[in-house]
Amino acid sequence: MYPHERSLVKKMDGKAFVLLGVNSDQTREVAKNAVTQEKLTWRSWFAGPGGGEIAKKYKVQGWPTLYILDAKGVIRHKYVGSPNPPDTLDKNIEVLLKEMETETK
Repeated sequence: MYPHERSLVKKMDGKAFVLLGVNSDQTREVAKNAVTQEKLTWRSWFAGPGGGEIAKKYKVQGWPTLYILDAKGVIRHKYVGSPNPPDTLDKNIEVLLKEMETETK
């Protein structure tokens, strides 16, 4: 998933898009190593094994779980596991960006 997320961050550069990560590794050190090794450039939180309170609040049932939120913070899409086909995620993000552009005109 990381390669696709890296390409998505590049593709959306300059647009009203933010990628945030929640890490559920066993230790903070393992999480930090993942950020370094995978060259993650987006903000990522260590939530502890199982995702802690964040996973509870958002009812995460598996990893990865991806949420697309609109500009108002409303969850518009949820994926448990990697979206299939992979470009589904990109297309849904682009739809929301177009909606947002239309609303601001």
